[in-house]
Amino acid sequence: MTSRRAFLGTLAGGLFAAPLVGEAQQPAKTARIGVLSLASGPNPDMDIFPRLRELGWIEGRNLAVEYRWATGREDQLPALAAELVRLKVDVIVTLSTPATQAAKQATTTIPIVMTFVADPVGSGLVASLARPGGNVTGVSTLAAGLVAKRLDLLKSVVPGIKRAAVLWEPGVLGEGAMQSIREETVAAARTLGVQVQFIAARRPEDLERAFVSIREARIIAFLVFPSPMFFEASRRIVALAAKNRLPGVYPWREGPKTGGLMSYATNFPDMYRRAATYVDKILKGAKPADLPVEQPTKFELVINLKTAKALGLTIPPSLLQRADEVIQ
Repeated sequence: MTSRRAFLGTLAGGLFAAPLVGEAQQPAKTARIGVLSLASGPNPDMDIFPRLRELGWIEGRNLAVEYRWATGREDQLPALAAELVRLKVDVIVTLSTPATQAAKQATTTIPIVMTFVADPVGSGLVASLARPGGNVTGVSTLAAGLVAKRLDLLKSVVPGIKRAAVLWEPGVLGEGAMQSIREETVAAARTLGVQVQFIAARRPEDLERAFVSIREARIIAFLVFPSPMFFEASRRIVALAAKNRLPGVYPWREGPKTGGLMSYATNFPDMYRRAATYVDKILKGAKPADLPVEQPTKFELVINLKTAKALGLTIPPSLLQRADEVIQ
């Protein structure tokens, strides 16, 4: 016979031991993130993972990542998005409007956190910024006044400029967004007393011809519209600008970092830190439809002083003082 004391001791030991055994048998779930991009590889300025690590999501511990790079081939995006859906990832992070559109077409259930998207509403990705609806949310790069600011910067450093070229990729931002940004450019140019000529490039191989058109039109400076293809081809654009001795203002810091004149752009590291908070909230149970889309709030001016000197341009001291970074 078992004594009453022994029975109670056995019972108590079982009560205390059971939860520990249960916990040991239930390893923490590993979240899976899919990354879908037109780029050919990661960019340290466009990376959500440093912030995710701060939030407790560690790759190889409780986080697995599936990368799908289209390397500039937009036609590859639907197949790559379908691969991520078949893998049953928990969240898809997209970089660019075409990547987000491909992901949305591939799934209506897996949450999508978009980045590097100019006009989410006009592109049909969300119902509204405040109430996205569906399975897409994230951060937008579109902000009023950016093109006007870039044109003003160009006029401040290029003496006597009367005409400027605008390098653009038709269709990349969505019809509504592109029309809006073109109208904003024309209005800003009129205010500044500068005429603008739009020069289209649909593929990387069009860039050489685009710069020939700028040179033949005797235009002495240019702006670059946002485009994932242009971003991938940033070094090539900078090289063509240098070859033709053309000062340009870019919509990303990679322009001046690789030898272009200057950029005025969304602070991408800040934007991707904010995108990481969307991923964190969704992995913890939030619904994309309930998370309003954010627009950029931080912008940065980067000037390459070495390039300015090579072009024979003088950067006003007041502009240098306002710059977030000056490359010597």
